[in-house]
Amino acid sequence: MYLYDKMKLNDRVRQCIRERDSLLCVGLDVDPQKIPAHIIKKEDPIFLFNKLIIDATADFVVAYKPNLAFYEALGQNGWDILKRTVDYIPEGILKIGDAKRGDIGSTARKYAQSLFDLGFDAVTVNPYLGWDSVEPFVQDENRGIFVLCLTSNPGSKDFQYLSFKGESLYHIIAKKSVEWNRRGNCGLVVGATHPDEVKTVRDIAPDLSFLIPGIGAQGGDLETVVLSGTDPCGEMAIINSSRNILYASPREDFAEVSRRESKKLRDRINDIRRKKETK
Repeated sequence: MYLYDKMKLNDRVRQCIRERDSLLCVGLDVDPQKIPAHIIKKEDPIFLFNKLIIDATADFVVAYKPNLAFYEALGQNGWDILKRTVDYIPEGILKIGDAKRGDIGSTARKYAQSLFDLGFDAVTVNPYLGWDSVEPFVQDENRGIFVLCLTSNPGSKDFQYLSFKGESLYHIIAKKSVEWNRRGNCGLVVGATHPDEVKTVRDIAPDLSFLIPGIGAQGGDLETVVLSGTDPCGEMAIINSSRNILYASPREDFAEVSRRESKKLRDRINDIRRKKETK
């Protein structure tokens, strides 16, 4: 058994960040229409693409995050590709299933079983149905969740900023997630497209790990997010990039270019972290 399998999820996040000196997560959200032409013509092209991306970027990442929708859309073969992709990720790198599940307790238990049986260390969950929809995902302290708190999409303003007794809904979700963190395995999804609010959420949840999407193609402010989203040690934040790394080149050199882009982004993030450490 790998050492990390015996650690609480949030402790594991911190340890992985320290060992790999990275906050970077690559989202394996693979669209067959965007895979380079020379790959799509090969046998088993999506898994081959994932494999080559992982081989090219593993030196620079702390996590990979497949979004299940891209695999579910492929039917039974998609589930097989997903399982083989998760199994291929090297030990010591976090495996995050971006599933956004949320349902009543009996159904949530089946969702949790299916996702963790695939090999994920953590999954994204929707808290709208409350504790009984979340609890099955946090029974094992070695595995856990990133609760949707303040998402990166434009429609996040439809509900997440609504106020109740003077508090925005995303504040309430952050506070509730701190309460749910009794086993040390709850984190939050906080979008980089809300840089000012990231600090507010960090103040509410100083010890929780953050999964931060929305940089790159969605236009999030990287420097503000790194400075505001990490803890005082410059840790406990996992910053996701998908399209800018996966599709950095449409040519046969795509893996080499993806490697350069992931290293460049990892280094940019670390430069910002060092600024925080010297303040």
